[in-house]
Amino acid sequence: MRTRCCASLQRVPTARPDTLPTARLSDYTPPVPKKVVIVSDLEPWLIERLRSDPRFDIDIRTTGPLESRVGGAEIVVTRTVNRITAAVIAAAPHLQAIAQGTSGVDNIDVAAAAARGVEILSLPGVNATAVAELIIGMIVGMTRTLPAYSREVASGSWRRADCTTRHEMRHYALGIVGHGNVGSRVSRLATAFGMRPRAYDPYIRDFGAAERVATLDELLATSDIVTLHVPLTDETRTMIGNRELRRMRRGSFLINAARGEVLDLDAALAALASGHLGGLAVDVFDPEPPQRSFPDDSRLILTPHIAGCTYEAKRDAAELLYEAIVRFTEGERVPSPDAPRSAS
Repeated sequence: MRTRCCASLQRVPTARPDTLPTARLSDYTPPVPKKVVIVSDLEPWLIERLRSDPRFDIDIRTTGPLESRVGGAEIVVTRTVNRITAAVIAAAPHLQAIAQGTSGVDNIDVAAAAARGVEILSLPGVNATAVAELIIGMIVGMTRTLPAYSREVASGSWRRADCTTRHEMRHYALGIVGHGNVGSRVSRLATAFGMRPRAYDPYIRDFGAAERVATLDELLATSDIVTLHVPLTDETRTMIGNRELRRMRRGSFLINAARGEVLDLDAALAALASGHLGGLAVDVFDPEPPQRSFPDDSRLILTPHIAGCTYEAKRDAAELLYEAIVRFTEGERVPSPDAPRSAS
């Protein structure tokens, strides 16, 4: 006997094609593009990608007072060169987000943004590899006195007798101040050279490749090389001054690729001149560019805030920042960062 399955289902008559309702084009309202104001020079790829996206109305305003450039903006895209103060935020009554393709946000008044409900789109750690690699290069450059040898060969000298007084990296005790995205990357690279890195960071629990040191004073007193990787906060402003420099070993090396305000540069240069520091490498300044002269000293390495600047870092930052802006526009919400504590 044949049973009938699915007996409860009934055939639903289909409508004739000529009776189906049709949508009228006049009923369609396209979404209004978000007003994106770019107030800094950005990678051309990022600008073109934003321009070609119908979800955005792009306006580039890179000159004039910042407060006068942000009017009408729903999203402001900037770089650390611009200080996004409470006054700037107040000058943009429709502002919804500030997008910046960097790790640090110390140029942005985070509290003022939070009070207005303005989200901050940043990229913690996006350039960590670039920064860490330059730190390793600075360590090699200072400990092997590469600038001095380069000068001598260029002047016609061929002095090699003292080369055996230089050491391999495994000889040195490396101290890292701030063990976030950059500091931890420095630790991993340093171990590849046979170093045993030690780190001070009161806000980090997992120190990975580094040995945790309880206090800054202890780290300074027991390190041959000290490298700074903290964000700029009230706590870290001038955290390395005369007192801290005196705690460091005589002949030790100091690197600052964090923020210029973290280091008392006058005190560091005086320590270099007296021989208390054996080498000093500085990538960040206050202000930038620096409004001062520097001694002609081969033990001093100066770079124009390029630690995080490589093709790969800038490409990755442009791609990730575009994606972050799109996600925000599509309704995803990201928490605005608090004042940063550990390095990033």
